[in-house]
Amino acid sequence: MTLSTKILTGMVLGVLVGAGLNLLSGESGGFFANLTAWLVNSVFDVVGQIFVASLKLLVVPLVFVSLVCGASAMGVNARMGQMALKTLALYLLTTAIAVTLALSFANLIDPGLGISLDTTADYEPKPAPSVKEVLINIFPTNPVKAMAEGNMLQIIVFAILMGVAVTHSGDKGKRVLDFFESFNEVVMTMVSFLMHLAPYGVFCLLAKLFSELGIGAIADLAKYFFTVVFVLLLHGLGVYTTLFKVLTRLSPWTLLKNVRPAMLFAFSTSSSSATMPVTMNVAERRIGIDNAIASFTVPLGATINMDGTAIMQGVATVFIAQAFGVDISLGGYLAVILTATLASVGTAGVPGVGLITLSLVLQQVGLPVEGIALIIGVDRLLDMMRTAVNVTGDCMVSSVVARSEGMLDETVFNEVSDRDEISVN
Repeated sequence: MTLSTKILTGMVLGVLVGAGLNLLSGESGGFFANLTAWLVNSVFDVVGQIFVASLKLLVVPLVFVSLVCGASAMGVNARMGQMALKTLALYLLTTAIAVTLALSFANLIDPGLGISLDTTADYEPKPAPSVKEVLINIFPTNPVKAMAEGNMLQIIVFAILMGVAVTHSGDKGKRVLDFFESFNEVVMTMVSFLMHLAPYGVFCLLAKLFSELGIGAIADLAKYFFTVVFVLLLHGLGVYTTLFKVLTRLSPWTLLKNVRPAMLFAFSTSSSSATMPVTMNVAERRIGIDNAIASFTVPLGATINMDGTAIMQGVATVFIAQAFGVDISLGGYLAVILTATLASVGTAGVPGVGLITLSLVLQQVGLPVEGIALIIGVDRLLDMMRTAVNVTGDCMVSSVVARSEGMLDETVFNEVSDRDEISVN
């Protein structure tokens, strides 16, 4: 079997095994209940956490080294500013489209009407940083600390400065660049090795998740759940493909086929950051994006591109408003679009970013923040899908920017999709 088929098989088996173990665990104190607890906590959880930790291990060195190489190449042509503006504009545009679609379809479907939920549950959101704090915190005071904490925006800034300095350092800079290029190839090879262990890590992650939640977790919030799923699919398969076709004149279905390994990883890990090494590998070796582009657009996208989260926020806002019987005016919906779009950048890198930005959106339109407690039960499942959408958006925007800069290898784009394995050469 090809790698993507193995990963998909691991996902399906993980869901089935996890759901089965969830049923067996109902026998409190019985043999099967004890066996289930041991499998989930001592096997699936351990293997799954090690797999995610191994992915995260490669994130910082991969982003830093790749971006130094990329900034060195871009610095020669002085196009970094132009590329950054294109990238940021596209990410903000797709996020605005995402939340607009979410609000539109949520009002058509009315997921919160006629439900009877406990509205006394309490939820305390983490405080969101101010705009001033966000701007100041983009620039690192200690690059080592930024790398240790995985602060991606600070790492991006430091790597760009390093790359530009390398291009202006003559022969010594060339020697430094040779080292970084060799180091980058080694890290990418490590990513490729890890990807072949993915089916086992994916199986354990999903088996652990569904052994705790079970399939029945969806039933209570089915209308909300499937509304979010529908808009996510519409955005991922409709909006992205349309924008890609219009802006590049290339086949969007070839793009989706090439992005498939990154989508499967994102779905399994529910983390754009953890999936970043795979996304970089896919962007360069399956789509054909030059490292100078991918090393900047992919890490930035993993940090600020939250289309899937914006969709959840839009549907959740309508759902919570209907559950509490609050009518939101047209001006309120426009405020939701603006707040969700800007918050995707403003809260970048903050843990639990999806719920933090949702609390900002709810406060903006006068809805009780406690309403978030109504949807937490299925948020973990939806997080898997919206992460896959986010990663697809990262690759789409990276491809569009690369195409506009003449740095997309169409031969790789059109031919690599015919084979599913990811090359380490």
